Amino acid sequence: MTRFADRMYTITFTASAREDIRWFRKYDQQRIVAAIESQLGQEPDRPTQQRKYLRPNQLARWELRAGPYRIFYDVIIDDMVVSILAVGYKDGNTLYVRGKEYTL
Repeated sequence: MTRFADRMYTITFTASAREDIRWFRKYDQQRIVAAIESQLGQEPDRPTQQRKYLRPNQLARWELRAGPYRIFYDVIIDDMVVSILAVGYKDGNTLYVRGKEYTL
């Protein structure tokens, strides 16, 4: 596998993820999108303090933390695509997606 650190990944959103983002206030939407753009354009499959690989689950392989917000995504390395699958927020140990409790 060859990596090109200077090449940017294409970021796509599922229809469901777009609806998840619309659920938040405009200010929060901007914060979420800014985190996605700054954190996932290059090396989205590298764990950091904000990004972590998740245990096997039905939602996504990766999680990006942006304050209380959680962005769930998969990476297709060969195509250089990041697919945003869901967006929610955490309150304590509970994850909410569109205001409803969600279990990974």
